This record gives sequence, C-alpha cells and structure tokens, in this order.
Amino acid sequence: MGLYSEHILPRLNEFALSREPILAARRRVARGLQGVVLEIGLGSGLNLPYYPADVTRVLAVEPSPVARQLARNRIEQLEQSAIPFAWSGLDGQRLGLEDASVDTALTTFTLCTIPDLALALSELRRVIRPNGALHFLEHGRSPDRSVARWQDRLNPLQRRIAAGCNLNRDLPQRLREAGFCIDSLDAYYIPGPRFAGYFFEGRARNCC
Repeated sequence: MGLYSEHILPRLNEFALSREPILAARRRVARGLQGVVLEIGLGSGLNLPYYPADVTRVLAVEPSPVARQLARNRIEQLEQSAIPFAWSGLDGQRLGLEDASVDTALTTFTLCTIPDLALALSELRRVIRPNGALHFLEHGRSPDRSVARWQDRLNPLQRRIAAGCNLNRDLPQRLREAGFCIDSLDAYYIPGPRFAGYFFEGRARNCC
C-alpha cells in the first residue's frame, strides 16, 4: 500500500475531486471564510483559488508529501494575492495550535478518513474561536436505507483502497455530538455511484 497510498492515491484524488460539480461546491463552501483560516486536509490545494479576500492568513494540515508538492503552485498563487500561507502539522487529530487561535476552519473530503473523528472534531473546537465557523464539504452516510446498506457492505473495501476513507459516517450527527451547532446544511447526491456520492455541505459554529 506504500507506493499506492503515498504516490498514486493523492494524484487520483486530485483528478476525482476536481470535476466541475465538485469545484462548484468548493466555491460555495469557501464563501464567508475570514480572518485566520485553518484548512484540515489541504490535499493538492484545490480550495485555495476560492479563498475570499477577507482571509488574512491560511494555516494548513496535510500528511501527504506528494499532495503538498501538488499544492505548490496554488500556494504560490495564494501568496501572490497577499494572503500568507503556512503549514501547520500533519495530523488533524493533534493540532499544534493555541486555543481559540483561528477564526474559521475548512474541511473538504477529509473527515471521512481521519481515524479518530471525535478527537479531530474536539481539536477543531479547541482551536476555533468561540462562535467561529467550520465550513465543510464531505461525503457520508445516505438517508436512503438501500444506499446506506450498500455503504456498510462496501466500507471495509473502501477503507482498504482509499487509505482509510469511510463511506458511511453520519457527519451532521458527529458534529452535533462534538458540540458544534449546525447553522446551514445542504445534503444531496452528485452524479455517479450513490454509495459514494451523498454529500454534506454547510457550516457549523463553535457554540461552546
């Protein structure tokens, strides 16, 4: 899995997650980001072109060296627009940031993969200032029973071929359990296999 997960999968993710319906969703979810922004799972930087001018600094967590290399040109373009950028660790479960040190956070197609989601969400709540927002675009558990059953059946295979990615996480429920207040949520299918194409798009507030 080393060669595949470390070198091939980041490039497959960039290809699969840069289709136009997904890019349109990235544009939407980036709206309203402001101040110091923490992005968990930067990947190849596909969100960076959509950061608004109200962003004053970007901190990014990304464990993959290949993804970091793929993001290089987008990072340079961001910095040319006078938004400073800094890497801020490799693990979303252990953020090396001070409490309440970021204004908003962003995750896209990341919370499906983090092994200890509860710990990662706890860390996000710790570093996001009170009433600061977490913007999210993630895939997860369908409300349709037949689709959800297939997600459960296929999840072990998905985890093996997609470096730990889960098909069946109920993200809105997990956010509420972690203490976030969901301010907006759109849930929908995108074109393609339904077991992998049920999306959650929205904002959750660190309501403490």
